[in-house]
Amino acid sequence: MTQQQQSTTEQLQAGRPTGPLVRGYEVVIGFETHAQLSTASKIFSRASTAFGAEPNTQACAVDLALPGTLPVMNKGAVERAIKLGLALGSTIAPRSVFARKNYFYPDLPKGYQISQFEIPVVQGGSVSFFVGDEPKTVRLVRAHLEEDAGKSLHEDFVGQSGIDLNRAGTPLLEIVTEPDMRSTAEAVAYARELHKIVTWIGICDGNMQEGSFRCDANVSVRRPGDKLGTRREIKNLNSFKFMQQAIDYEIRWQIEEIEDGRTVQQATVLFDPDTGETRAMRTKEDAADYRYFPDPDLPPLAIAADWIERVRAEMPELPRAMAERYVREHGLSDYDAAQLTQSPALAAYFQGAVAAGANAKLASNWITGEIARRLNQQDIAITEAPVTAPQLAGLVARIGDGTISNNAARQVFDALWTGEGQDVDAVIEAKGLKQMSDSGALEKIIDQVLATNEKNIAEYRAGKDKAFNALVGQVMKASQGKANPAQVNALLKSKLG
Repeated sequence: MTQQQQSTTEQLQAGRPTGPLVRGYEVVIGFETHAQLSTASKIFSRASTAFGAEPNTQACAVDLALPGTLPVMNKGAVERAIKLGLALGSTIAPRSVFARKNYFYPDLPKGYQISQFEIPVVQGGSVSFFVGDEPKTVRLVRAHLEEDAGKSLHEDFVGQSGIDLNRAGTPLLEIVTEPDMRSTAEAVAYARELHKIVTWIGICDGNMQEGSFRCDANVSVRRPGDKLGTRREIKNLNSFKFMQQAIDYEIRWQIEEIEDGRTVQQATVLFDPDTGETRAMRTKEDAADYRYFPDPDLPPLAIAADWIERVRAEMPELPRAMAERYVREHGLSDYDAAQLTQSPALAAYFQGAVAAGANAKLASNWITGEIARRLNQQDIAITEAPVTAPQLAGLVARIGDGTISNNAARQVFDALWTGEGQDVDAVIEAKGLKQMSDSGALEKIIDQVLATNEKNIAEYRAGKDKAFNALVGQVMKASQGKANPAQVNALLKSKLG
């Protein structure tokens, strides 16, 4: 545990606030995230995990626990758990145990769920991220392997419900945090970072609409100095937008309950995006309610050290390590480096621009600025960007060597993005955007401006800096924006004395 984490724990136990207050209350948030593992078959059977099949066509006898069947552990699921543990700095348990979690629900065909309780496969670890430009770290309690349940269908039935057992037995990793988050912004940033990690290392496709990455948020509030409040668990948040709305509403609701003299009851709640409200689904169970006991059909899971090392050798460079390398090799800020490592594709685009000769800092500014804005605006991925990494490198080079100004560069970028041009130099030439760098021609324009702006000259010599900026603006206007700003500044200062 780091010094920062130790301090957070001590403050939490002592009731001291570790984050901003909402209407005088401290918010405490923890997460349980179900990441569906990217195996072709289920965790204890050979049935397919493919999404979108007709209901009940991918549920085999093992998934249904029919008499005479036995579960067999999927090796690929274990390897994906090892990958996550390595990525998060966790301990990989050399021996872990599967348990039966007993409860009744129509979409649970066995009457129990095979999960892990006392000894999970992944223990401890942390997730670090930025909220704005402020670094944060959330500690993990554990990540354990388990099987998914089926799905209840209500939409296509009048007065009835149907059951689709295709998801039954799908492999999941449930990733559990300490209650370290203190705001909705932190919670969403944590979820985004975890989503990035599981997709980066290839253990989960991260498709929230299909249920591959589902988050449960445990939310409570308390007055500073009080003990931890009663938490309510918001289940199955499947978009970052809904996550923010649900947690914000739950915080307001709990505060209003307390201020109206009522007691918050521990419960599982669902978020309704149509109303923007949470509603209670059932009273929240505790571990004892599930009557956990070791699954008699599954032996303990043994993971040898050499298996862990083989998996480690196959791991890609992790986003945090890559960001640190960008800081070290290219002089980028921690924040910029974190933005460039949001996905392997984005990092590859940046690296492609640098490999094509782009200045790393300028390329970073364009990617995290104008390119990111347009991708968000058009809702497309970096792999679909009309401007290629080599084209960006060419544009950055022409800014760096003074061929074009920043304003002209935006016009070139527009032409590349819209397909009006493909070659940077050809666009510059066709649009007449090359900067005027001839000192003789610039001096003539400056002399003309000075001859007609005696008031600004007098104000500048009287110590008013704004007057100098006005003169620069006049020169740029007279040159139709083609004058080299650095040369204009130098020549103007020389002439003004």
